[in-house]
Amino acid sequence: MYKDASNALYLGRGINFPVALEGALKLKEISYIHAEGYPAAEMKHGPIALIDEEMPIFVIATKDASYEKVVSNIQEVKARKGKVIAVVTKGDTEVKAIADHVIEIPETDDVLVPLIATIPMQLLSYHIAVVRGCNVDQPRNLAKSVTVE
Repeated sequence: MYKDASNALYLGRGINFPVALEGALKLKEISYIHAEGYPAAEMKHGPIALIDEEMPIFVIATKDASYEKVVSNIQEVKARKGKVIAVVTKGDTEVKAIADHVIEIPETDDVLVPLIATIPMQLLSYHIAVVRGCNVDQPRNLAKSVTVE
């Protein structure tokens, strides 16, 4: 569904911001789609201007201290016709009602959420790259080992 996107935005708050960065990095590395990870709290300072019906927005929206603010970010994306793919805590109905797609992860301690939420981000990148016909085992222009000093 998102294989033909030319850009993607990944949003996360607090401890989930690095998950957004990792998701964007993996999508760039193996599918060659331009992607940016951005702190959801800063979304209004630039990326919001790029959101349209063609751009997938991946949001880490798990139940934690910043959940309500992330829901507000999702509402802002939807107001601009962005396509929201949200990683949510299992059983979440609020985000499920407004997002285009949700991926549920098990409830766990807040500090462990990034470990679990990273897995679907990487799998999404993998599957998008495969559908695009990219070689996920040898991405172009990436050196995964040090060959020179």
